[in-house]
Amino acid sequence: MQSQCVTDGMLPDFLDDGTVTAWTASGAPLIDLLRRAHTPGRLTGFRRGGRAAVLITEPRHVHQVLGVGGDRFVKRSHRAKPLLGDGMLSATGEAWRSQRRLLQAMFTGRGIQRWEHHITGATASVVDRWADRARRGEPTDIGEDVQFFTVDTIWRSLTDHPLDHERYVDLAAVQDIVAALPADVGGAAALPPEVGAALAALDDRVLRALAEARTRHRGGAGGPSVLHRLLDAAETDPAYTDRLIRDELVTLLVAGYESSARTLTWAFVLLDRHPALMERAAADAAAGGSAAVEAVLSETLRLYPTGWLLPRHSPADEFVDGWRIPAGTDLLVCPYLTHRDPDVWPEPETFAPDRFPARAPLPPGAYLPFGIGPRACLGTRFAMREMESLLGALLARFTVETTAPAGEAVFGINLRPAGPLHARVRERS
Repeated sequence: MQSQCVTDGMLPDFLDDGTVTAWTASGAPLIDLLRRAHTPGRLTGFRRGGRAAVLITEPRHVHQVLGVGGDRFVKRSHRAKPLLGDGMLSATGEAWRSQRRLLQAMFTGRGIQRWEHHITGATASVVDRWADRARRGEPTDIGEDVQFFTVDTIWRSLTDHPLDHERYVDLAAVQDIVAALPADVGGAAALPPEVGAALAALDDRVLRALAEARTRHRGGAGGPSVLHRLLDAAETDPAYTDRLIRDELVTLLVAGYESSARTLTWAFVLLDRHPALMERAAADAAAGGSAAVEAVLSETLRLYPTGWLLPRHSPADEFVDGWRIPAGTDLLVCPYLTHRDPDVWPEPETFAPDRFPARAPLPPGAYLPFGIGPRACLGTRFAMREMESLLGALLARFTVETTAPAGEAVFGINLRPAGPLHARVRERS
């Protein structure tokens, strides 16, 4: 490590350039470089291509960057902008504030109750699928099943219509697009050519849904879906063009299914390794409880936060806990490493759902699977409710025995298992 003192503050400790060059040549994932840079109790970072990046893992630093500093440390350019366009996740400034205000009431407080029947319907569809697999004695791909569920749930909420297989094929192709996106702000800005067809199919599906909804909307038909809310906004706000509505729908689709599907898959991976904890959660769910399932999901999100890296940018000179952050510096907030801080989480690599609910208040910034601060995930309660619904229903009714491991973690734009998770499911007696 090299450090440098300046009169107005201490610069973070940066890895020497040789270490970064060797990492680049190795082709290792970004998490390997972050682990090398990580030094508990100090602010550290590295330089690539003439740009400085500072790693943020200490809870108090996370709180200063995302929480109280949420308006100063900004998103420079969202890694998924080629997919999301100007949707809420990639928007900035007043456009972001306006878009968030429009959707906030639909996904917070009592607003999420409007989606309960959609969550219930999508849950029942997967339960029926597993019951059929159990009768036939056929294995199932848990990752595929939970992905269908989360796409189905968000599609019902967006359009007020259940998902069919043809729509699912088009919409689920978004996973190929997401997998091709760079892991951090230093990666490629454009999508590779091979995912162009998937993006075109996704756009076609979404724009067709928009056209159908507009026809029903003009005829006075249609329910209180997100799409109809956006069409209402378009009648009074010229910013809501068809392209922006498309961008908002794709943003909500990606945000609404990717994180939940990955978390549910990881939950089954972890429960398969800890059968006693699986049976405890199943018994609680069968008795009508939810505490054990909620704890499993919370601990899964601690170990495998799908948003494992949250890049920010400092457009002006700033300070974090006394450390100087020069203008133009990128900040890489890493929940994956924060959630493994042994000062906050004893035996941090151990899967221990009993950590939740926390017996004492956690330090601000210590737990952020959905982010914190002004840009925290709008759909946190929606995501937790849909995951609790499906995981509880499946554990209460079926035993699960995986037939092969899911593979190592892949640190792309999200955090996912390397391969499928095949399992045999049987009805509980």
